[in-house]
Amino acid sequence: AAPPEAARVPSEALLRAAAVAEAMVVRYRTHGHTAANIDPLHEPRPGDAVLDLANAGVSREELAAVPASVLRVPVQANTAAEVLDALKQTYASTIAYEVEHVSSHEQRAWLRERIESGVYRKPLGNQERMRLLERLTGVEAFERYLRRTFLGRQTFSIEGLDALVPMLAEALDMFAGDGIGTTYLGMAHRGRLATITHIAGGKFEDVLTEFEMVELKGQRGEGDVSGDVPVHLGSAGPFRTASGKQIEVVLPSNPSHLETVDPVVEGETRAAQTDRSKGAGAIDHKKATAILIHGDAAFNGQGVVAETLNLSLLDGYTIGGTLHIIGNNQVGFTTDPGEGRSTRYASDLAKGFDIPVIHVNADDVEATIAATRLAVDFRRRFGRDVVVDLIGYRRFGHNEADEPAYTQPLMYEIIAAHPTAREIYVRKLVAQGLIGEEQAKAAFDAATKRLSDAHKIVKSGLADLRPRPIEPPNGNGALVAVETRVSADALRRLNDALLSVPEDFTVHPKLARQFERRRGVLAAGNELDWGIGESLAFASLLTEGVPIRLTGQDTERGTFSHRHLVFHDAKTGRRYAPVQHLAGARAAFEVHNSPLSEFACLGFEYGYSAAAPDALVLWEAQYGDFVNGAQIIIDQYITSGRSKWGMTSRLVLLLPHSYEGGGPEHSSARLERFLQLAAEGSIRVANCTTPAQYFHLLRDQARSPKARPLVIMTPKSLLRLKAATSSLQDLAEGGFQHVIEDPTIGDRKEILRVILCSGKIYYDLIANAARAEAKDLAIVRVEMLEPFPFEAVLKVVESYPNVKSVAWTQEEPRNQGARAFVSRRLREHLLPRGIGWGYVGRPDRSAPSEGYAGQHQVEQERIVAQALATKDYGEA
Repeated sequence: AAPPEAARVPSEALLRAAAVAEAMVVRYRTHGHTAANIDPLHEPRPGDAVLDLANAGVSREELAAVPASVLRVPVQANTAAEVLDALKQTYASTIAYEVEHVSSHEQRAWLRERIESGVYRKPLGNQERMRLLERLTGVEAFERYLRRTFLGRQTFSIEGLDALVPMLAEALDMFAGDGIGTTYLGMAHRGRLATITHIAGGKFEDVLTEFEMVELKGQRGEGDVSGDVPVHLGSAGPFRTASGKQIEVVLPSNPSHLETVDPVVEGETRAAQTDRSKGAGAIDHKKATAILIHGDAAFNGQGVVAETLNLSLLDGYTIGGTLHIIGNNQVGFTTDPGEGRSTRYASDLAKGFDIPVIHVNADDVEATIAATRLAVDFRRRFGRDVVVDLIGYRRFGHNEADEPAYTQPLMYEIIAAHPTAREIYVRKLVAQGLIGEEQAKAAFDAATKRLSDAHKIVKSGLADLRPRPIEPPNGNGALVAVETRVSADALRRLNDALLSVPEDFTVHPKLARQFERRRGVLAAGNELDWGIGESLAFASLLTEGVPIRLTGQDTERGTFSHRHLVFHDAKTGRRYAPVQHLAGARAAFEVHNSPLSEFACLGFEYGYSAAAPDALVLWEAQYGDFVNGAQIIIDQYITSGRSKWGMTSRLVLLLPHSYEGGGPEHSSARLERFLQLAAEGSIRVANCTTPAQYFHLLRDQARSPKARPLVIMTPKSLLRLKAATSSLQDLAEGGFQHVIEDPTIGDRKEILRVILCSGKIYYDLIANAARAEAKDLAIVRVEMLEPFPFEAVLKVVESYPNVKSVAWTQEEPRNQGARAFVSRRLREHLLPRGIGWGYVGRPDRSAPSEGYAGQHQVEQERIVAQALATKDYGEA
């Protein structure tokens, strides 16, 4: 007798069909994107060969015999054949997904369920579709008006990626629904003007005024006008969502270094999320979020993108997930993708950071909304970054003033005949009977008229147009003096607290001995080193309600093992930071070791400091030499941000700088570059010689009513040099001195020559035996180099009635360091008085220092000997 139905063994053919069906599910999930219709300019590609059922060895009839339930896929179907049909439609449509590389099973399972169930691909309601058409209409009318009105002007049109605006609107709607108060939005030029006017609170009149101002600047005798071109400017304002809620949108200004704004926006967002009232600071990801819009060529081509992605899950930098949108033009200026990247997609970099990627055809605007909803939901659920690769095109040249057909003739032949996203969507809605062609045309005409009316208002006031107001320059940069002294009793109490740990915490024995020394030194009131001075500056500010954030490579301990703000239990590895548990502290202290990079890290801290004017934000380079890895942030933001955009910051750069024989890569923080960039009071640059000077300078920077960046050349060997210590009295009763006179001078009439110097070289000079014999010499320290204390230096020099010669002495080569900067300010004032002006230091060199310690020592000794012995320093 035949076995009962339940005990029958499936045939080999049925088992093979089930196995193939299971494999095809995996193949569609993994390779379905290769056959997707995501390029609006070309037909879909054939796709990977594994997607072809003919290569699988089974027929559709055999697959139809396999129940859908066997595959456990969230698709409404009866058979495996129907499941595969649905998956093909899902994974190879106008949306394509790359999620199988994600390492978390939970995240992969969640993504598969949301994608395959079709929950985001349900048809939009009529009201949603009309709102979507309205946004597309507004964007196209805006771009056409600018192009027609300002012929030949660079607008970096969004056309070809028009769907970006409704995508942003959808994301903001969802963020507002989650109770998020502010979204920081980072983007470069492409589509910026449309984003400002339709998303980021800008008015048509504002943009049109900027275009008119370009023609008027320089024609009214206004002289040197600060500011920037319209496509670099930022904006901020409320965005009202479809549900009637409101969310603040902040679009920071952006220079032509396209992706540099990415870490700046992340830093601003982190600052907005941080409660800086106590402890280590509390982070609430519901307070703010970030959207970064990237260029397709820039996403792969600019390394700061990878650095920024690397910050996304680090404790000191995470913001709970960023929505990344790649505005994919399929060309970088004139460079084809095959010439600009080694990957299949512009987004492939993100996969190395475990980030899911959603590709979408920019011509299917409803699909772009579905992609946005999935991306925002993923961020909401997992607090992780997500990338949407919006694949479109660039309707005109890179800047509307060049001819793209010179370099992409075939592409632009297709584009010329290709309808706009609005035109495509109008046809769809007309076919569905939702709208008539005349109604669509009337809506477009009305949008154009709104622009024309706004332009008439602007033109009516041309005679009174002036550049957008930006804080006036600070002149020589002098600030209002602030009180930086702290009582000796308060400092002793703070020092004790900084050395206190829980009873069950085991401090490393070597460190414990150092702390006992610190406790004893402060009790005696003398020989305070740099680590003590800095810690007391931080602790005193916290008790005064000033939040502090300190980051950098190996910053928690200090590169030179001098700081030790975070302790590690010698037995358990448990971490404890006494500075975050101070009795009486009224503000938070954040301290984090950074990843091994400078570019994104410094950009992040600049953004944080700009968005947190109440906080003292410090970034420390492992060695000052490495700061040039962040030179773009320094050039484009830190030193020029206020004059271009009115963006202020009290960011502090701590850059170890001094010549210790460590070679060309461990000597110079490139002081000369900061001094070259300094103007209009944009930054301060200091090179302190005592812990007390550092203490007072930090407190001054934090408490000054006018914020601006501060660059400090911090020491290395001076961290433990006994001659470079301070007393408790210096902290409690002193203040920052821009110029420090020679403390050894008796009769000022005996002085015939003066050495001006800054930083460590001072201690080399006074330690030399010849110093005692040079009775006619005064050694004066210039502690603040920018703003240069011109009057104070001249006053000191002139206080020596018989002085004949002054020399600037430095460790750096002649073409580096502060020599040229100081010479320009003093030479013309000294020579007419009959006072010579000279230079002692290294000769012009292409590298900062010698490569061998022995060579370095010989050169240092030569410089010191020459400075002490020379009677006439000659020409600098």
